[in-house]
Amino acid sequence: MQVIFSLNDPIKSYYLIDPTIEDTHRKQCEIDGEVAFLEILDTAGQEDYETMRPSYIRSGEGFLLVYSVIDRVTFNNVQSLRDEILIAKDSQQEPIIIVGNKTDLEEQRTVSTEEGYELACCLGCGFYETSAKLSINIENAFYSLIRTMREKRGSKIKKIKKKTNCIIL
Repeated sequence: MQVIFSLNDPIKSYYLIDPTIEDTHRKQCEIDGEVAFLEILDTAGQEDYETMRPSYIRSGEGFLLVYSVIDRVTFNNVQSLRDEILIAKDSQQEPIIIVGNKTDLEEQRTVSTEEGYELACCLGCGFYETSAKLSINIENAFYSLIRTMREKRGSKIKKIKKKTNCIIL
């Protein structure tokens, strides 16, 4: 998903994906008239990176938790990953979007859209279904995450402004 988003070429990038390794991509894009610089880290759910995951999480500002709609095990891992993020960030709420991928394989689906949506609602997260192969909803998921991150930043700034007492003499 991140390769397709960062390269803007769904056909070329789909065949460059190696989901067995960690990969970092950088992209600059304009969202709602404001430039965003993204650094996207994909660990592809590999167990090899489990010990490094808290470090990755602490440095992250927003998270796409991607599961495969044709693999219930990946769906079942979403809540524990979300909980791990909140623990590592020492937070009650972080910018998280839950993404059901591989919707192009509808005949093999084991996780319904309703299940994904219900989980996202229960966890207080956004939700999208995508197809990396067909480049469906990829940008929408990333852009929604960026908007959610901006909202969180904005609410932090408002809280700081409310708490600050300034006296000018």
